[in-house]
Amino acid sequence: MTIKDKKAGIWITGASSGIGKAAAKEFARVGSNVIVSARRISELERLNNELSVEKLNVNMFPCNVASYNNVDQTHKKIINDGFSVDCLINNAGISSFKKAEDNSINEIDDIIHTNLMGAIYCIKAVLPKMIENGGGTIINISSVVTKKVFTNSTAYAASKLGLKGYTDSLREELRKYNIRVIDIIPGATVTSMWSSEIRKVNSERMMTPEEIANVIVWTYLQKGNLVSEEILLRPIQGDLE
Repeated sequence: MTIKDKKAGIWITGASSGIGKAAAKEFARVGSNVIVSARRISELERLNNELSVEKLNVNMFPCNVASYNNVDQTHKKIINDGFSVDCLINNAGISSFKKAEDNSINEIDDIIHTNLMGAIYCIKAVLPKMIENGGGTIINISSVVTKKVFTNSTAYAASKLGLKGYTDSLREELRKYNIRVIDIIPGATVTSMWSSEIRKVNSERMMTPEEIANVIVWTYLQKGNLVSEEILLRPIQGDLE
């Protein structure tokens, strides 16, 4: 089976909840071949159960992006199942809202390996085939911490600022291959990354995962000689302090 024989797919990491889950649903609704990954297969099955009401489904490939071997093996399974990754959406992410002095080394390692290294591992996995295929799209879900200084999120900020630097440099390297590299930068969004208390108090002024998902799908579907390289999304009332 050659690359041309394979089905072009959208690979979304961290698809068990939040922005990733909403994006998976929206891509399925517009007729894409959606490939979803998360550590928990049960949550991916829940996603498919929810989509079954609409007579839709996604293709499940459990993966822990913090492990390069796991990412590499997952990508091989995706290829062996007849897909080529036309679009990679690096959405998997974790955080810890603590002061730097209170963050354990294990917490910092988990955040850096999931948010930064996990995205890099996935990019390294799909890049050779994208280059061979003559194009593709890489969408990294970043954070408003790359635009504004927040306290109690030092490890998270380090991971996202690192990813932004990687994204910006990667974009320049890949232009010649017709590969679009897009940075989506959301502010406060109602996801489990925020504590239940914060969501309870502030949910009405936060963005929803569905709103972010609509922008992601719209960005991917842009055609012609155009790419929205960086999109900053904030609640109308501004950032949570």
